[in-house]
Amino acid sequence: MFSKQDQSQFEAKAIDIKTIEEQLSNFKTGFPKMKLKKPATIDDGILQIGSDEQAIYQEVFTAHVKDLSLLKFVPASGAATRMFKPLYDFLNTYQDTEDEYLKLLCNKGPETMFNFFDRIEDFAFYGDLRNVVSENNMDLEKMIDKNQFKQILAMLLTRKGLNYANLPKGLLKFHRYKHFSRTAFEEHLVETLNYAKNFKGDAQIHLTVSADHKELFEDRLEKTKETFEEKYDGKLQVGYSVQKSSTDTIAVDINNEPFRNEDGTILFRPGGHGALIENLNELDADIVFIKNIDNIVPDRLKGPTYKFKKVLAGVLLEYQSFIFEYLKVLEQDNNISQDTLDEMLAFLEEKLCIKAPANLKIEDPEKLKQYLFTKLNRPIRVCGMVKNDGEPGGGPFWSRNLDGSVSLQIIEGSQIDKQDVRQKNILERSTHFNPVDLICGIRDVKGNKFDLPKFIDKQTGFISQKSHDGNDLKAMELPGLWNGAMSDWNTLFVEVPTVTFNPVKTVFDLLRIEHRNL
Repeated sequence: MFSKQDQSQFEAKAIDIKTIEEQLSNFKTGFPKMKLKKPATIDDGILQIGSDEQAIYQEVFTAHVKDLSLLKFVPASGAATRMFKPLYDFLNTYQDTEDEYLKLLCNKGPETMFNFFDRIEDFAFYGDLRNVVSENNMDLEKMIDKNQFKQILAMLLTRKGLNYANLPKGLLKFHRYKHFSRTAFEEHLVETLNYAKNFKGDAQIHLTVSADHKELFEDRLEKTKETFEEKYDGKLQVGYSVQKSSTDTIAVDINNEPFRNEDGTILFRPGGHGALIENLNELDADIVFIKNIDNIVPDRLKGPTYKFKKVLAGVLLEYQSFIFEYLKVLEQDNNISQDTLDEMLAFLEEKLCIKAPANLKIEDPEKLKQYLFTKLNRPIRVCGMVKNDGEPGGGPFWSRNLDGSVSLQIIEGSQIDKQDVRQKNILERSTHFNPVDLICGIRDVKGNKFDLPKFIDKQTGFISQKSHDGNDLKAMELPGLWNGAMSDWNTLFVEVPTVTFNPVKTVFDLLRIEHRNL
C-alpha cells in the first residue's frame, strides 16, 4: 500500500507503520462516543471547599514547597488568527461605501466593529499601533477621525504594521498599566513567580511554542526577565518545546485513502493539543500547573488565582499522600487484612470517585489487591471547575471506562452522542465546565516519573471534515490533553471562582472589565 517514498516520509516524521495503520483504521470505523453515567455536580464528583478548608489546603501546599519541584506548563503554540477573525473579515470585505458606513454606525453591540473603533484607545496595544503608524509617516488619531478603518486594521493585523494576526497570542499586548503594558506571556511569568516558585526562589515555566515563534518569545523574555525577577524576588527558568512531528496525523480523502499532495507525498496535519502529552512527558517536576496562554488577568485580579492554585495543589498533596501510603502497604505487605483492603476500596470509591466494575471479585484478595494497585498507581490531577454560564469548554462527568469501571472525566460536547436522548439529558444537566485549570502529580510513590502516554485512552480521538487546495478531506485529532490523553489518571474536581477564568478568544474580550486596569 505504501511506496518507498511514503515509508521515507514516515521515517522522517518518526511515525511507524503500525501507527499509520491504526489511524487509517480509526478513519474507517470512527471513534466511539463516551458513555456518560451522570454529570459531576457539587458533592457528587465536584468538591466545594469552604473558606476554612481553603486556608488549610494553602497551608499544606506552603508547608511542602521546600521539598517540591514546581513547574508551570503553558500551551502557547497557537497563532492569534482566530482571535482577529472578525477584524480580518471586515478588512477583506469592507468597501468604504456610505451604506456600509451607516450600517457600521447602527450596529453598536459589544462585539461589533463600531465598538472596536469606538474603544480602540482602550486596547493595551494602542500605543504600539500609534507608534508603528507614526513610523509610516501617518497619524493614528487623524486616521480614526477620517474613518480610515481598513488602513488602521492593515497596520494592526498585517506585516505592514504590528502583524498581530500572525503572532502567537502569548506575544500580544493584553493589559495596560500606568507606565507600561504586558503581553499574555509576561502575565504568565508574573503568575509563575507568585505561586510556582520553590524555596530557593526558582520559578520554572515551560511553554509549547511554534518553531517560528520561539525566538520572538526569547526576545520578549530578555527585555523583561530582570525586571520581573527583581520585583517578585525570584529567578525565572523558562523552557520551550515544539509539538513533535511524530504526533502529526495522516489525512485521508472521502474514501478513507491517504490524501496526497500534488507531488505525491501524503498530507499530515497537527494532531491537536492532545499531542502535547508528549511534551509534558519530557518534563520533570513534583507538581505541574497547567493553564492556557490566554486565560490571564491584570495584577488587580490575580489574588484569587494565586490563592486557588495553592488550594488545588494542597488538595493534590493531601490525596496523593493517602495514595502513596496505600501503595506502600500493597507493595510490602503480603498479608493485608480484608478490613484494610475494604478501606482502600472505599477510598477509591468515595474520595477518588472510581466505581469498581461489576465483574470485580471483591472477595478474592489477590484480584482486589491487583485492581487497587492498578488504580492507585497512576498520575493524579486536580481540575478546577467553574460554574457553567455559557462559556465553551469541556465538562465534568461520571463516565464508563473500557474496563467497566466508572470514573470522573473531562468530556467535550463532540464526544457525546446527542442523538441519544439519555446522553443528551445528562449533558444538559451539567452545571460546571473545565477552564483548563489543572494541577498534576506526575511521579509515582518511589519518585519516578510516570510514562504518561501509557495512560491515554486512544479511543477518544476526533475526526473532522477539512479541505486542502479546494479538495475535501478528513482530519484526525488525537485524544485531547485534558480529555482522553489524561483519561486513565486519578482525577479530582474542585469548584473554583469564576473570576479565575477570563480567556481571550476574540479581540473583543480584551475590552471586558476583567482585562482592564480601572
